[in-house]
Amino acid sequence: MALHKGPAKHDERPLSVNPFYGEANPVGGMTEAPPKHRMPDGPISPSTAYQVVHDELMLDGNSRLNLATFVTTWMEPQAGVLMAECRDKNMIDKDEYPRTAELERRCVAMLADLWNAPDPSAAVGCSTTGSSEACMLAGMALKRRWSKRNPAAGARPNLVMGINVQVCWEKFCNFWEVEPRLVPMEGDRYHLDPQAAADLCDENTIGVVGILGSTFDGSYEPIADLCAALDALQERSGLDVPVHVDGASGGMVAPFLDPDVVWDFRLPRVASINTSGHKYGLVYPGVGWALWRDKEALPEELVFRVNYLGGDMPTFALNFSRPGAQVVAQYYTLLRLGREGYRAVQQSTRDVAMTVAEKVESLGDFRLLTRGDQLPVFAFTTAPEVTAYDVFDVSRRLREHGWLVPAYTFPPNREDLSVIRVVCRNGFSEDLAALFVDDLTRLLPELRKQSGPAIRDKGAATGFHH
Repeated sequence: MALHKGPAKHDERPLSVNPFYGEANPVGGMTEAPPKHRMPDGPISPSTAYQVVHDELMLDGNSRLNLATFVTTWMEPQAGVLMAECRDKNMIDKDEYPRTAELERRCVAMLADLWNAPDPSAAVGCSTTGSSEACMLAGMALKRRWSKRNPAAGARPNLVMGINVQVCWEKFCNFWEVEPRLVPMEGDRYHLDPQAAADLCDENTIGVVGILGSTFDGSYEPIADLCAALDALQERSGLDVPVHVDGASGGMVAPFLDPDVVWDFRLPRVASINTSGHKYGLVYPGVGWALWRDKEALPEELVFRVNYLGGDMPTFALNFSRPGAQVVAQYYTLLRLGREGYRAVQQSTRDVAMTVAEKVESLGDFRLLTRGDQLPVFAFTTAPEVTAYDVFDVSRRLREHGWLVPAYTFPPNREDLSVIRVVCRNGFSEDLAALFVDDLTRLLPELRKQSGPAIRDKGAATGFHH
């Protein structure tokens, strides 16, 4: 008996061969790709929406194998639980969430003590979304202090810094109409020269930025020598130029591993310091910190005050609404590790960086610029006799193995120099480091057989992250 194959009596949606995407509920099922640039017409089930987004994110790189970023990619599970519990708390609502505000205040006090403020209880500071915002705040304070000292109409403020500064300082100068005066690189000096910086200062200089841990190669700038050069300038000319230390990374490394390096509030000329809690502060993104040595360093008119529980909570930030989770995670980490715990973590990370740098150098194809003995970061370039490939070829081939390693060209006056930079972080274990060296070693025979470096856009970096 033949079956009748007439038209269906109602519209039927095709079922996906994957039962998850072809749910019985036609509203919840996903039988075709969702629109990407407009909202869909109707809802889908939470499980289906999750799976669609989850699947697309599988195409991202693996953050643990990302040796370009300074940002923390691993925390303890307990920290993750605390962050989940606090993700709905708005950091700016200090009246409603007074304990979260108190934890922020404690973090500021701990950092002021860590950075040797003359009176940690008198230091002022705040959390931010990261060092970029913290640098903006520090720059604003420097400019406001300068304007009070130099009320002459038409004067244009300037900020002196090395050409190796993070891009946020270029943004600050652009947004707040400040002239950037950049000390170029010269020879094997890849960061600011103290005397050259002092020579660029005049009556309209709002401050000098020193970098504790250059993103280009991981080296510390000589902050004490910079302050000494500015002290000599004041003796000669009367110019009193403050220093801001951008300790985005080194501010949470040097206090534990290099206590004899004088760079912080022990130097009277250092007016403010910033750091990234989400870098070597060992917290997931995004949290940063900006601190001033005392109230005089931060003009009062820039401070926004919130009263909570009968107390006075000063805040100074560009952003308002943001989750309190990262601040809570920072307090957890400071409490959990203490000074000895931080020292152990940072020493382990530095040991890994120095070991990997030594192994890379032993391959014979590369020349080290830095060895990971300051920031746990090292940079290397190809040896002079290597002509078959360049660092961009190495970066590209490592990516095929899952490693995200940046290659980039240095700024003036060392545009002839292209390097690879490797950032070692907590969670980049000796085992992972050995796998990285093994993959790099296996690539070299193929790279050596090339007739020359691959053609590329000479101005393009690969995965560079400040």
